Amino acid sequence: MKRHLSLLLMALLATVAQAKVRLPHIISDNMVLQQQTEARLWGWAKAKATVTVTTSWHQTVTTQAGKDGRWLVRVATPAASYTPQTITFDDGDGAVSITNVVTGEVWVCAGQSNMEMPVKGFWGCPVKGYNQVVLDAKNHRGVRSVKIPSTMRMEPQDDADCQWRECSPQTVGDFSATGYFFARVMHSALDIPIGLIEANKGGTRVESWLTKENLQKHTQEPTDSAGIVAFKPEYDYQRALLWGNGTFNPILNCTVKGILFYQGCSNVGDPGNQYSERLKLLVEQWRQQFALGDIPFYFVEIAPFHYDDVDGLAGALLREQQFRAQQIIPNSSLVCTNDLVFPYETTQIHPAQKQQVGERLAWTALARDYGFDQVLYKSSSFKDMTVKDGAVYVHLQDNYHADAPYELIEGFEVAGADRVFHPAQARHFWQPGGGYWDEAIVVSSPQVSQPVAVRYCFRNFKVGNVTNAANLPLFPFRTDSW
Repeated sequence: MKRHLSLLLMALLATVAQAKVRLPHIISDNMVLQQQTEARLWGWAKAKATVTVTTSWHQTVTTQAGKDGRWLVRVATPAASYTPQTITFDDGDGAVSITNVVTGEVWVCAGQSNMEMPVKGFWGCPVKGYNQVVLDAKNHRGVRSVKIPSTMRMEPQDDADCQWRECSPQTVGDFSATGYFFARVMHSALDIPIGLIEANKGGTRVESWLTKENLQKHTQEPTDSAGIVAFKPEYDYQRALLWGNGTFNPILNCTVKGILFYQGCSNVGDPGNQYSERLKLLVEQWRQQFALGDIPFYFVEIAPFHYDDVDGLAGALLREQQFRAQQIIPNSSLVCTNDLVFPYETTQIHPAQKQQVGERLAWTALARDYGFDQVLYKSSSFKDMTVKDGAVYVHLQDNYHADAPYELIEGFEVAGADRVFHPAQARHFWQPGGGYWDEAIVVSSPQVSQPVAVRYCFRNFKVGNVTNAANLPLFPFRTDSW
């Protein structure tokens, strides 16, 4: 008899539990809501149930769940603050509350393993300065992060098992290193909470995040389960569609400020303009899915890596595609990383210098989105060239009126009509003329008497030393199309 009563009680409790409004895991204690906007909150309830959302900052919104039990509301959020807030969700069968919610700036950290790489590093892949980061973490408790589990699914998922975590010496090691260093600068500059949504997976291609519709319309990638597996039988992390369905789709209802993206290594070798066009397609897809307009998209150039041949061009061609992508994607900006490898990291796909990567992303956001117009965030890039007296005069743009170093410049190569490139000497040149200072880098080689083309760090692994007034590296480039 007692056993039957116990079973009945358990069944009754289960029924009551199921009747309560249910929230996705990402809407939970410790979360960061995008400030001063109509933030979306959503979940599930009984079909046609009335759901009331009440906030501790005196906002109340009511909606009705659909036939499938889904509901979504938009709540006006206050200005950024460290003051902990509470949000209560009630469908009439029991209230559910989340606590210690703060408002601030929320950014997505997307991409492959160099974005996924945590502050504590991967096995055999350390992050430079780890101990100092741990000791400093107590000063950045306003930074919070949620990691979406890397999951493959054939169908788009609405939820993922995750939880928000506050930055502390005990937790910071698990944050995305690139994301955390971005957030740390943002936190220091703005003195408001910064939230990171980490939705990434090591080794993924740009196609891994495209929807079935986009893959079918714009690529030759298979979109059925058997075809996807057969196309990438050994490397599941490179499979199309699946990672977007399982790892990115659960965050698409979130209200965010922008997207940080670090990916490209797994697309090295793609032909022509395929990568830049597909990256543009992905950004358009994400912006449409988030339905927040042309939110910022700031992404990272792949670092020098041998790709089986340090003097090969496959990596250089992908970087060229990334540079093209920032020109064809509205409201985007690319961070150069040519200087962020050590000489011994030719075979290290996860370079240790992640702090500068995150900082450069933060400088970009601060300058472009938060009014810090005195922050210099652009790397210089090739503008034009002239040939005179057996030398190439290279002019750069976005150099903030300074090409450095003055001499002992490294990284240039020149070629003549035979298309054979030779290491070149380079020096700084400037002279007054036409009401301005003509500033250039003069490139020449004794082996090339009549140069027709110049390249800078246009190899898989070639590190130059040209910087601008912001001490940011010159983007690798070539003037030929050979």
